[in-house]
Amino acid sequence: MPKNTPCEGRNWFVEVINRDDHGQPRVGPNGKLLKKKIEMAPGTLPNGTSQDLYFRDGPQAGVFKGMVTILEERGYTDVAHLRAECPKFNCDSSVERCCCRRLLYNQPDFSNQKSRLELLCEKQGFQVLFLPKFHPELNFIEQCWGHAKRVYRMNPPSSKEEDLERNMLNALASVGLEQMRRYARRSRRFMDAYMKGLSGKQAAWAIKKYHGHRVVSENILEEVDAAGM
Repeated sequence: MPKNTPCEGRNWFVEVINRDDHGQPRVGPNGKLLKKKIEMAPGTLPNGTSQDLYFRDGPQAGVFKGMVTILEERGYTDVAHLRAECPKFNCDSSVERCCCRRLLYNQPDFSNQKSRLELLCEKQGFQVLFLPKFHPELNFIEQCWGHAKRVYRMNPPSSKEEDLERNMLNALASVGLEQMRRYARRSRRFMDAYMKGLSGKQAAWAIKKYHGHRVVSENILEEVDAAGM
């Protein structure tokens, strides 16, 4: 993203994957994904109004404004002397205004930008919930996958495609709604245990002790100490 407005005859756009009407990526004759350049979506000013990132009137109509102009329209002053971005995007955390890129990308409308998946789901009328990585105990879907994989592996080995498909569908179907709810309650107990200050080992002990409950005891820390955990 350029710091200043591009000079005459030049412009700046965002490069994205070229997709068809069904959202599928287009592929060229060489098998590579086709891409296209589009305008960056409008931002939001501090007062809540929309901010176009491209000039719409005058001789520069359709040209990207540049980070300096965008920041100045948001009320920032003395940003013209800042560098466009720090080397290798390695900004000094002790410096509040080290570069234009950091100032702009820390703006609420930039840092809280919704993903394509979220925007697509909102159009369909439902919400996306992103669950934490690397913590299957907090993600009940991982427990559902584990259940299905265990059931799948109980089937005799086979190289026939119809057997593999049937076994896979049966394994997925084995995780019923009530079982999913049990896994969801288990994940909630882990969350509650972590919020009360328990370690991973202590939380696992508490989950077993309070199996069937939605949350662990309010006195769980005292119980953990008494158990020597």
